[in-house]
Amino acid sequence: MPQKFAFTTAAMATALEETPVSYEELAEIERAFDDVETEIIRKQIDLTTPLYTSRQKTLSKIPNFWPLVLEQAPPDIDQYIQPSDSALLLSSLSSLSVTHFESSLPGGDPRSVAIRFEFSANEYFEDRVLEKKFWWRRAKDGWTGLVSEPVGIDWKKGKDLTGGLGTLVARAWEARSTTNGKGKMAEGKEKGELSAEHKALKKAIDGTSMGGLSFFAWFSFIGRHISAEESAAANALEDRKREARKKGTVVETGVMEEEEGEEEEGEEEEDMSLEIFPDGDDLAVAISDDLWPGAIKYFTQAQEQDALSSSDFESDDENDDEKEDEDEKDAPSPLHSEPETSDAEMGRPKKKARKE
Repeated sequence: MPQKFAFTTAAMATALEETPVSYEELAEIERAFDDVETEIIRKQIDLTTPLYTSRQKTLSKIPNFWPLVLEQAPPDIDQYIQPSDSALLLSSLSSLSVTHFESSLPGGDPRSVAIRFEFSANEYFEDRVLEKKFWWRRAKDGWTGLVSEPVGIDWKKGKDLTGGLGTLVARAWEARSTTNGKGKMAEGKEKGELSAEHKALKKAIDGTSMGGLSFFAWFSFIGRHISAEESAAANALEDRKREARKKGTVVETGVMEEEEGEEEEGEEEEDMSLEIFPDGDDLAVAISDDLWPGAIKYFTQAQEQDALSSSDFESDDENDDEKEDEDEKDAPSPLHSEPETSDAEMGRPKKKARKE
């Protein structure tokens, strides 16, 4: 019987030590592939943008196109849509569009995305357009991903589907952004101390069941607090490190940068503890990479589902009619029919003739 070997992490590390290949070299290969994939995305956007523009003109002529698309949304989107959200979206959503607003900008990342919802007049909010932007950013600790800013919604009185959480997020964001312009805590505050707005938000989060939170809370997603300047600095540092690895040298980060990295980790934990929609970036990707390009497919599925339901309904009616006919045929006929009896014979008074 052949002997089986378990390739554990330790075994693989030992195997790698016995070769001239380093983890840094493997990581560099992966980053090179990432660079190529990013450029493929950029090229794909250039080629498909005119097609999406043309498609949007055609889709605008189909009543309730986007509500029907959302009815057939895949699970990674549908799971965030509550019945109350569905009532609003199905009755008032008039258009949805996705753009990669940084794709053509110098130094812009094609993975940055804007998702725009257009609504007709409705009983919930005054806004006719809600647009959510996501920026692809890099942190000093090497993290990359989508970040955003809260989008305010002008809810009508008593109609806020987020239960006021969206408003609290907007207030906390404004308070944080006005501290020193970088989203950091104001000078003089002790590390880890929350502002009054953040305390109010935290209290509301602690007292709210986040499992059934409204889809519209997604517009309040922020993610990690990484500014464009911080991301640019992190990208520049990453470029220097990659160039140094190619030359076989190492870039010294310094004690100060290490301390800043530790500080960022603490701030990240604080940021996510005050996030009301932690999966906001995943939902954005699902909409931009699945629902948007596959809109016609989902609309067709909705039509087929509707046709199937109508067919089943008609089939049920036909079966009911056939069953009634069969019941009538199976009903026993009377062996002796009673002769009809006149009113006079029954002693009933005759109707008086109507006078002309």
